Amino acid sequence: MSVLIIKLGATGDVVRTTPLLRRLAGSVSWITAKNNLSLLQGIDRTLRCVSWENRKCVVDATYDLVINLEDDCEASQFLDELMFKQLFGAHLNGDDQLAYTSDSREWFDLSLISRYGREEADRRKLLNRRTYQELVFSGLGFDFTGETYLLPEPIETGLSGDVAIAADAGPVWPMKQWAYYGELIRRLKDKGLIVNVLSKRSSLLEHLCDVRNHCCLVGGDSLPMHLALGTGTQCVTLFNCTSPWEIYDYGIQTKVVSPLLEQFFYQRGYDRRATTAIGVDEVEAAVLKQLEIPAPVMIQIAT
Repeated sequence: MSVLIIKLGATGDVVRTTPLLRRLAGSVSWITAKNNLSLLQGIDRTLRCVSWENRKCVVDATYDLVINLEDDCEASQFLDELMFKQLFGAHLNGDDQLAYTSDSREWFDLSLISRYGREEADRRKLLNRRTYQELVFSGLGFDFTGETYLLPEPIETGLSGDVAIAADAGPVWPMKQWAYYGELIRRLKDKGLIVNVLSKRSSLLEHLCDVRNHCCLVGGDSLPMHLALGTGTQCVTLFNCTSPWEIYDYGIQTKVVSPLLEQFFYQRGYDRRATTAIGVDEVEAAVLKQLEIPAPVMIQIAT
């Protein structure tokens, strides 16, 4: 069976899609954003991954299945250049409007291109209690049984410690930026813990190493969280405005959910109340509890 996956970004979403590779038989090609190539190259010897800019490289075959997880017109337009027998995911309908296949509706009904419209999609997303993997696996006819992420071998940085802080939320989701990281860092250091704030690296493989070299990661629903889940690193994750239920915790994650989650659910603006609703005491207690419990051994890194 030959499969083509189209999943460009965000990087964390690419990482959480890699469990599919543990279930897809045969050869798999993957089109992704150029900056994500380093996280896909080498994780599976049968995987061919190309950047979006080099997507013409994958038009050389007829695919049994194309999985398009992008909800934009350009990715769906590219489907016209491909030869395939079955499509799962987004495409353009007869009116050149974004639509999606019926077998992918469990995921896309909750998306920006939901047939129900944005408001109803967000309401359904708030009510949903199935993880991303469960929703996508189910549509493809698989049962999700905890298949782990696939990640490459990281580049050693020398940064290590007890707690890594992933404080940066980025410009798209400013309300993911918790207000009290500074106070949390002070308290943890006062207890003699080695705490490092993760900084931007020149390579995602260095960023991966920074996460792996700590006992616990604290941050929002972001790429470092997925890198922690993929490397067996315990994590405490704060959910201010996104769904905690879509994230599969692999038995190593503590989710701290804002009491105002519903009020700010999937809003991309900024309101300070969203960033201050979770208290420092609750997060500190969750971190200290995580550090008392040895993380389970999880083998995800490609060799």
